[in-house]
Amino acid sequence: MKKILIIIIILLITSCKSQYSTAEIRNNFTPNQVKDLNKITEFFKEQICFNTESDFRKCYKRIPHDYLKANGSGFWTNINFEQQKDLYDQISKTTFNEIWMFSNATFNPSGTKAKNLSAVATGKYQNFLADFGKSNARIAKYAERIKAFGDYGGFDFDYREILKDRNSFDLKDPNIQLILAIHYLSLNDQDTRNKALMRTKKTQFK
Repeated sequence: MKKILIIIIILLITSCKSQYSTAEIRNNFTPNQVKDLNKITEFFKEQICFNTESDFRKCYKRIPHDYLKANGSGFWTNINFEQQKDLYDQISKTTFNEIWMFSNATFNPSGTKAKNLSAVATGKYQNFLADFGKSNARIAKYAERIKAFGDYGGFDFDYREILKDRNSFDLKDPNIQLILAIHYLSLNDQDTRNKALMRTKKTQFK
């Protein structure tokens, strides 16, 4: 009986550790990169759920989206950007480079140039989106837009759509959690990194 109990505990621990390692993720990333992706997802969930809600759907639904939108800010701007930059340092450069890249953005009329976070449209993360998109038409559409424009847009997802379309956005699915984590962390970086320059119009990328 004791041996059976030990086996059950081991299986439960293994299950918990592997819950974020789906076929689409495993097929496109190395084991070490999967660990990095887990860190990204967990950081995002901790930031928006304040470590108080284990049910991600309940946490996401509880966010005052309408209020924040009416005040001109997305919920992602409440993510601590300094801690987000620390997260970048905690994942390997190879993992980062499969998801993100920096481009030079020019702000007028000052002509100031600064680095701006963009999507890597040909990396492993894009391949993951394409693979997952084979069984999720909404994500396939999202993947195509990123591939075409090379960025993460604020209008890609609407929070009402995420809450209502449970077939496309199963918030218990680790694939969806990872996609939302990367998407909203990207928006936070874009909104925060060059906030002082956002008063001027960004005109071009190089």
